Amino acid sequence: MIRVSAKLLAATAAAALLASCTMVSDVMGSTVTPHSEVARALGMPTASPESQGFTKAGLDQLTAEFRKLVDDKKLAGVTTLVARHGKVVHFDTYGAANATTGDALKPDSIFRIASMTKPIAGVAMMQLWEQGKWKLSDPVSKFIPEFANLKVKGPNNTLVAQNSPMTMAQLMSHTAGFGVSAVYNDANLGATDLQGMIDKLAKLPLETQPGSNWDYGPSVNIQGYIVEKLSGQSLDVYFDEHIFKPLGMVDSGFWMPEAKASRVVAVHTYENSVIKGPAENRVTTAKPSFLAGSGGLMSTAEDYWRFAQAVLNGGELNGARVLQPETVKLMRTNVIAPTAKVDLYGPNQEGIGFGMDFAIVMDPQKAGTPQGLNTFYWGGAFGTWFWIDPTNDLVFVGMIQNLNGSTPTGGTPPLRSISPRATYDALTDRSK
Repeated sequence: MIRVSAKLLAATAAAALLASCTMVSDVMGSTVTPHSEVARALGMPTASPESQGFTKAGLDQLTAEFRKLVDDKKLAGVTTLVARHGKVVHFDTYGAANATTGDALKPDSIFRIASMTKPIAGVAMMQLWEQGKWKLSDPVSKFIPEFANLKVKGPNNTLVAQNSPMTMAQLMSHTAGFGVSAVYNDANLGATDLQGMIDKLAKLPLETQPGSNWDYGPSVNIQGYIVEKLSGQSLDVYFDEHIFKPLGMVDSGFWMPEAKASRVVAVHTYENSVIKGPAENRVTTAKPSFLAGSGGLMSTAEDYWRFAQAVLNGGELNGARVLQPETVKLMRTNVIAPTAKVDLYGPNQEGIGFGMDFAIVMDPQKAGTPQGLNTFYWGGAFGTWFWIDPTNDLVFVGMIQNLNGSTPTGGTPPLRSISPRATYDALTDRSK
């Protein structure tokens, strides 16, 4: 409780700083704040942009681009954070947490991070892997006997046997054969609890042969079930004890207590590429029956930076180790076949592989990104996104709350392409 109170006091100080500090003009006519002042007020490690290889003018440009999206009403509000060598060089929060009420977005605002829950579930799974409780080559049915005889959709509405048993490596990399078809949606897998999900999946056919395709489906919710089964703890308790508390993630969870509910950001929609109200802000304030490892968490920009920085550091932050360095390296090692193309953000994304609950930039040129080789990343359906760049020792965290996420569809600005370009344009001395 003392730790939470201290964090709230720091956040209040940061919000006051954001409102009162001296502003400087930028090239687009807007204004920006000193890049690390808010992070410093929150007690985060900070450094000047120049000391970490960035130009202040470049980070001002990044800030200005995102703020202009808010000023043009294409976003209600946005938070962006850049850290290099473990030091925050940019932390900007701008706009509204709720465009309908006008409530301001703040440095400690809480976001629904949706699928950014997946890498956290992946870390939980790999902790249990380190303990020898499962192997990549294990059949999933070793831990979920109900899956032993799953059939696969064949031609002409037939069902066929699996060519080879679904493995844990396939479950961790979205190649286990579970797809996103209407069958799974119609089954309402999250209606009860994780055991209820397993019972329903055991009666449904796989979409594809295990290992043959990359398909975005219920795989990480299944991982959450396995975490509970192997650890003997519910997923919320496991995350809290083994990830959140060690890393100081005091504002992350599957629900928020009433005292924090007002800090949760509303979800916005669009019409003709412009933000549209009224905003929706139903907040879960009690433990849900279905703990979704695929997308159930809420968190803050600072908390998620703590998680990402720990992963970049090889599994450790401030003396608290959650994974071994070799395990982190395995998580960002591609395990999918060349024919199993990652295709969530476009058909057959080139240069992208997939490891243990992270996508991986295997060829930046083919992927069309300035991010460094072996950058690993993911994002959430409500617009949160992040990447971890081990080549340049860099973490980026971005957070908005919109339907259609941070992809170029539905009128949403293409934040996931704007942010890498602006960040690496600002990184002019990579030798530092």
